[in-house]
Amino acid sequence: MKFRLRPSDQVSGFLDKGTNITGELEFAGTLRIDGNFHGSISTADTLIIGEHAMVHADIRAAEIEIHGQVFGTVTATRRIEISVTGRVKGDIHTPALTMTPGAVFDGRLQMSEERAEETTMSASEKQSATPQ
Repeated sequence: MKFRLRPSDQVSGFLDKGTNITGELEFAGTLRIDGNFHGSISTADTLIIGEHAMVHADIRAAEIEIHGQVFGTVTATRRIEISVTGRVKGDIHTPALTMTPGAVFDGRLQMSEERAEETTMSASEKQSATPQ
């Protein structure tokens, strides 16, 4: 029998506890952060914020698992998962959000695959779009 590994089981990069990094981080594959990071993070793949991590950044990724603390705007094209130890203070944009009981989220949530400007319609636009 063959089991499919979750992306988090195949970590290709790791920033351990005690690591302090400031700047712009771009990577491919799966990266786990357990240290402190300030700046911006961008990937088309998976980011894991470990339990001991403190991240002050705007994050853009396909999938994000949050087990530590994140301050900033978090955007995922596929999903975001916040575990019981996860803390997010900032806005989240994702089509799918999973929160374990005990997880903390303080901010605004937008669950759409489209950008906010494209999905906002005025009352008159909505009325004219409605078939009569």
